[in-house]
Amino acid sequence: MNPSSLELAVLLLMLFLHLCFIPTLAAQLQNHIDATLGSGNLREAVRLPPGEHPNEWLAVNTVDFFNQVNILYGTLTEFCTASSCPLMTAGPKYEYRWADGVSIKKPIEVSASKYVEYLMDWIEAQLDDKSIFPQKLGASFPPNFQDVVKTIFKRLFQVYAHIYHTHFEKIVSLLKEEAHLNACFKHFVLFTWEFQLIDKGELAPLYELIESILQFFFKIYFVLGKRIVSFCFASHAAF
Repeated sequence: MNPSSLELAVLLLMLFLHLCFIPTLAAQLQNHIDATLGSGNLREAVRLPPGEHPNEWLAVNTVDFFNQVNILYGTLTEFCTASSCPLMTAGPKYEYRWADGVSIKKPIEVSASKYVEYLMDWIEAQLDDKSIFPQKLGASFPPNFQDVVKTIFKRLFQVYAHIYHTHFEKIVSLLKEEAHLNACFKHFVLFTWEFQLIDKGELAPLYELIESILQFFFKIYFVLGKRIVSFCFASHAAF
């Protein structure tokens, strides 16, 4: 029996809707991030999901962390101005100068706000470049992809370093965003540590804070690991 034109139309509509709502790999990975973060398990949230390509995981998280830092810094724009922060610093020992290797090849001194503006524009340009961050499922990543990602994370860290050293009191007293800032930074630290994205020397402005975060999380997992092993041995002995 041949299908009627109405039946064909319904089948075509169902096929169209099915294709439209097939989640992309990026969406699937983002859902994994949201689900694991929602569980409160930051250590699990940063790990590469089984069967996923490392570059796909790095790409999705790079976008996620870019958005996080952009929003965090956006809450400080009225306090971080050219007059209040004439240089991009992280305490008295560290100053960051801007260069993108294209329009600005030699590092220049700029205010913190201008530095972050340059940085966010530069990162957005990298994310929008399909030759670096492919948009199609299964497209290959360039050989220098992880180097680009490392540069992005190194520079996002500089924003965190400036916020903690220069604006933390404002975050605590006026904005009441201390818990949110700390949660975002813990997530950032665990992810960069998991994939070795930032050299230890670059972390110096906040290294004591980073060390305390890592010690806390690894201590928890060490204790839990010992308990799980003890439980397994006890269970085995019981049988």
